[in-house]
Amino acid sequence: MLTDEQLELQALARDFAKAELRPHTAEWDAARALDPEVFTKLAESGFLGMLIPEEHGGLGFDLSTYLIVLEELSWGDAAVALSVAIHNGPVTDLVLKRGTEEQKTQWLPQMAAGDCLGAFALSEPDAGSDASSVATTATRDGDGWRLDGEKRWITNGGRAGLVLVFARTSEDGLSVFLVSPDAEGYHVGAQEKMLGLRASQTVRVSLDGVGVGADALLGELDSGLRYALEALDVGRIGVAAQAVGVGRAAMEHAATYALEREQFGTPIARFGALQAKLADSAQRLAGGRALAHEAAKAWTALTTSGSRRGVRGVTARAAMAKLAASEAASFAADEAIQIYGGYGYMKHYPVERLLRDAKGAEIYEGTNEIMRQIIAAEILRDAGGQNQ
Repeated sequence: MLTDEQLELQALARDFAKAELRPHTAEWDAARALDPEVFTKLAESGFLGMLIPEEHGGLGFDLSTYLIVLEELSWGDAAVALSVAIHNGPVTDLVLKRGTEEQKTQWLPQMAAGDCLGAFALSEPDAGSDASSVATTATRDGDGWRLDGEKRWITNGGRAGLVLVFARTSEDGLSVFLVSPDAEGYHVGAQEKMLGLRASQTVRVSLDGVGVGADALLGELDSGLRYALEALDVGRIGVAAQAVGVGRAAMEHAATYALEREQFGTPIARFGALQAKLADSAQRLAGGRALAHEAAKAWTALTTSGSRRGVRGVTARAAMAKLAASEAASFAADEAIQIYGGYGYMKHYPVERLLRDAKGAEIYEGTNEIMRQIIAAEILRDAGGQNQ
């Protein structure tokens, strides 16, 4: 059950999505670009500082409340929600958990105010699901570091004011660096031409001898892989909320269309086969949402305890939430197209875009094949422990 405060925030986010996002989604998708003004409006509403504590200018939401808002934003526009999620999720989480007081004071107020959007530069041409294969290097340069390498699929990579760059600092270790895109040698490449989430600024980034000071190191040296996996947990829980929002939008469009469209002298909503599609979509989306909030509770309990015990369970729960919600979204969007029939296959109607957007949630922040491996590994570990 949602609290009164959460219900108010849900309504606020839905009103924002309805007024500021939905009227522009088709235009943004066609142009492959978001209007920069939307980030100003997001900041004014506090949506760029949802997980940042009030002492640093944010709203200080717990993760479950954040998911409620993120679902509504994704219901409005998935590309916007993706940018918001990267900024609020893994970037904010790492700066909060691993940053020094000076780093948090420098960056968090700017991020909460929308003066500085965050980006997460982990993936590379040969390092997607396998984060340990990162080839970008950070070499000592006096008291600081020099970064060289290429990053791929970096959301907010050209718009951001702060980029968390993962680079190899030893043969077996990665580290995380706080990098400004204004730094010499930071080059933004072409925007990726994607099937869905087309308005998202997802770009290639080249690092050509980018120099950073000693104070740019985030957390402990050679601990970057562990930090990345921690951040991916909160990122995947956020992906689940995004997916539910997309799937819900598709289902609602289909339900409205079914009430209006008549065939054989009656609204098609009266047909049992069509009702089954809506019922199955609703059931799957509700399951994805429930798993996301269960994972959020586990993540919050782990974070507030300050202990690493139970981290495996959180990782598996995050993976289950992303897996279930993303596949539910794709199912709901696909069924919505079937309900629309020939019209659903046309760009003039919204459901074909929603199917394209939903597919992305099955891939980014770790493919669903990887999610299944993570879940199975947890089951096998538990079974092995019980048999010892």
